[in-house]
Amino acid sequence: MTERVVLAYSGGLDTSVAIPYLAEQTGGEVIAVAIDVGQGGEDMDAIRKRAIDCGAVESEVVDARDEFAADYCLPAVRANALYMDRYPVVSALSRPLIVKHLAAAAKEHNATIVSHGCTGKGNDQVRFEAGLGALAPHLKVIAPARDYAWTRDKAIEYAESKNLPIDVSAKSPYSIDQNLWGRAVETGFLEDIWNGPIEDIYDYTADPAVTRDPDEVIITFDAGIPVALDGETKTPLEVISELNARAGAQGVGRLDMVEDRLVGIKSREVYEAPGAIALITAHQELENVTVERDVARFKRTVDQRWAELVYDGLWFSPLKNSLDAFIDDTQKHVTGEIRMTLHGGRATVTGRRSETSLYDFGLATYDEGDAFDQSLAKGFVELWSLPSKLAAARDARVKG
Repeated sequence: MTERVVLAYSGGLDTSVAIPYLAEQTGGEVIAVAIDVGQGGEDMDAIRKRAIDCGAVESEVVDARDEFAADYCLPAVRANALYMDRYPVVSALSRPLIVKHLAAAAKEHNATIVSHGCTGKGNDQVRFEAGLGALAPHLKVIAPARDYAWTRDKAIEYAESKNLPIDVSAKSPYSIDQNLWGRAVETGFLEDIWNGPIEDIYDYTADPAVTRDPDEVIITFDAGIPVALDGETKTPLEVISELNARAGAQGVGRLDMVEDRLVGIKSREVYEAPGAIALITAHQELENVTVERDVARFKRTVDQRWAELVYDGLWFSPLKNSLDAFIDDTQKHVTGEIRMTLHGGRATVTGRRSETSLYDFGLATYDEGDAFDQSLAKGFVELWSLPSKLAAARDARVKG
């Protein structure tokens, strides 16, 4: 029986070249699988046809935009997922979804090998292979760029020798990965971390320095999930898409950072994530209103670890599953509305409203109607301070 290889196919040079190359190396048939996670750009039907023209025996395109929005982006909102407290795990979020569909395609086509276009220097090789190890550990993985030292020059030479229907002349100075949740730009002149980003690298966001009228939006949440904008019910995909457009038009969501890669090196990355930053900012503020103090304090630790696990390719890990259960329990009262002003590159919360709010006006006010019994505070402060007083007295006694 002929061996079959399922290839994660993007339609670009590297994965197009991989089709005939994998067939030669394995003696097998290649099935190209392209996953639409809202990356935009080229028509997916054209990508599907290109794979066939490059020698794939079958080519599939999976429209996973709704699935990505509902099952991957929204959990990231509920977890306030910001790696290193800044990066909303843009690329990392899409990888487990792609892995899921690769494993399903391998099962459907009786494939024994899965292939991807990642290099040995980045995070994505780990994300793909850790995910496959959890979902389909019997599959062998081949990464031509990593396993066969496949450089761009070699890929171009190979494409020309095979007359593959791909344009090898246009070379972007950057490495770009994008999806519904955001856009990542690296390499080129950005590798010198003293160089500032230029406007030409941005696509999801407008220049925040350009004067324009502010945009006010009301985001409605139900159990931590955004369900409406300005009172109009929307699907997760619609919410994220609209906020990408509206927040992006105001320059919201630009990030320029040096991050710690999983493989141990530091990397300079420029990100655009207008919808993600707006939603996480709104969700964090609604949690401030509706989540009890000690739960909120502990959840901040859980949120950080959740983002690290996703970044590190451990979406399908036991710890991630357990953290999901905790986060799910914390969200039962995170219901209400947040009013935000999108302007000048910032998403600023200006109003909060919730039927499950823990904010009590009568306790918080300093004016007439104050329901807080201040006479109770004196004894509370004395008892709260007692351990520190005892320790200070002990230290003075020992030193004496």
